[in-house]
Amino acid sequence: MLAAMKCPHCDVGVHEDLTQQHVFGTHDGNFVDEWYVLYQHCSECSEPIIFLEYKRIFAPSGTIADTQRFLVFPRAAPQRPVPAQVPDPYRQDFVEACEVLSLSPKASAALSRRNLQAIIRDKAGVKEKDLNFEIQAVIDSGKVPTHISEGLHAVRQIGNFAAHPIKSTSTGEIVDVEEGEAEWNLDVLESLFDFYFVQPAIAAKRKADLNKKLKDAGKPPIA
Repeated sequence: MLAAMKCPHCDVGVHEDLTQQHVFGTHDGNFVDEWYVLYQHCSECSEPIIFLEYKRIFAPSGTIADTQRFLVFPRAAPQRPVPAQVPDPYRQDFVEACEVLSLSPKASAALSRRNLQAIIRDKAGVKEKDLNFEIQAVIDSGKVPTHISEGLHAVRQIGNFAAHPIKSTSTGEIVDVEEGEAEWNLDVLESLFDFYFVQPAIAAKRKADLNKKLKDAGKPPIA
């Protein structure tokens, strides 16, 4: 049975029917490192999709010790849309974190942590000695919804801050990431964008529209 994947061009789900071509292999003691190019055309938009795949094989047994796949064309999967209300530098850091996600989850997570810390400091008014304490201060403040508090707490758990304190003390440092960490950071940033930028902008517009109607009716505006 063919596996399913999303086309990185049109974002439509298609069957994975990749052609594999061996590029080269190298020996490292008991291990063999093999590199392959995998490619196909999307059945929906006809655009080419190209991956570079790496396999580390334990030669005596033929067991695959490690395998990684990198999307090389198109350069990055479609970005997550950023609401128009989100300004730079938060917007730009988020866009870059999305662009490098498939190529380097480590770099993506580093950009997201730095972005997260900037938002906490600028919008929540919290500035502690490191991100771990800043997240806790936001949670303790009770000023953000429960789903955001839980998401922030999970950033520390999924990222395993206890084992990698540099993620908290030097947020932009590129270090090893846990499974799903980079994606989770982006999810939490999206929830913060909605809370700190989108919803206040929507509320302000509603208020402005209401005050215009009140003014037209000769009534005093709401404060």
